Amino acid sequence: MIPAEFKYLFPSTVDEAVRMLAEEGEDAKVIAGGQSLVPVLRMRLAAPTALIDIGGLTELTGVRDDGDSLLIGAMTTHYEVQRDHLVQDHALLLRLVTDTIADPQIRHRGTFGGSLCHADPAGDLLAPVLALDAVMIIAGPSGRREVPAAEFFVDYFTTALAPDEILLDVRVPKYTGWGAHYEKLNRVAQAWSIVAVAAAVQVRDGAISAARVGLTNVGSGPLRATGVEAALVGQPASAEAISEAALRASSGDGYKDNLARVLTGRALTAAVAG
Repeated sequence: MIPAEFKYLFPSTVDEAVRMLAEEGEDAKVIAGGQSLVPVLRMRLAAPTALIDIGGLTELTGVRDDGDSLLIGAMTTHYEVQRDHLVQDHALLLRLVTDTIADPQIRHRGTFGGSLCHADPAGDLLAPVLALDAVMIIAGPSGRREVPAAEFFVDYFTTALAPDEILLDVRVPKYTGWGAHYEKLNRVAQAWSIVAVAAAVQVRDGAISAARVGLTNVGSGPLRATGVEAALVGQPASAEAISEAALRASSGDGYKDNLARVLTGRALTAAVAG
């Protein structure tokens, strides 16, 4: 199927992109890697009046060291995140998650920020970003603002981004030395998650001193398993403690509750093992 007619715009700066969004109105769309938007356009499930292509904004690419955190540009591809040594050293969970996203072709074109803005509840990056207490840096006509991940994901395919705003960077605190794992259940390789669990743990002297756990595709957005985290802290890094804590993983759905608990146990066990 052929997409509906639209105006194509190619800004050279972030400020120009924001201005274009404001001028074109709420029926305009930003296109980054296009791996989610282009199929929707072809099926005419979306018919924007204008497409603003930010693919040329190189200032939005790359991973940068920002002291106690990393700054990941919204236009950084999944492949670049997957291969970046700063991510490997300080945000291992994101590298492990990115390994599971689609296939190499998609990872070379799809973008880190694009996946987050698309906000598909089955998308693999949402729960890890939530669990790691990331912060979204956003640009709009009124300037720049920061939104914690806990406030960014609002509902199915809905974020806190206003129609005239663009995601610039994602600030991720450093988790240097933490164990991590992403346990994903899907029907076939490279498919969306039925349920997945992102886990990062810090182990000191045989005990769990801190934990971060996020659940994928168990609701209208990613969920933070705070009950699991609280149950783990101060406990020995043992199979018994992990099994007990995993029972607190909940989605509110009977079938997915069971999956969430089983996958949480597996993810934590692997993360502790390092």
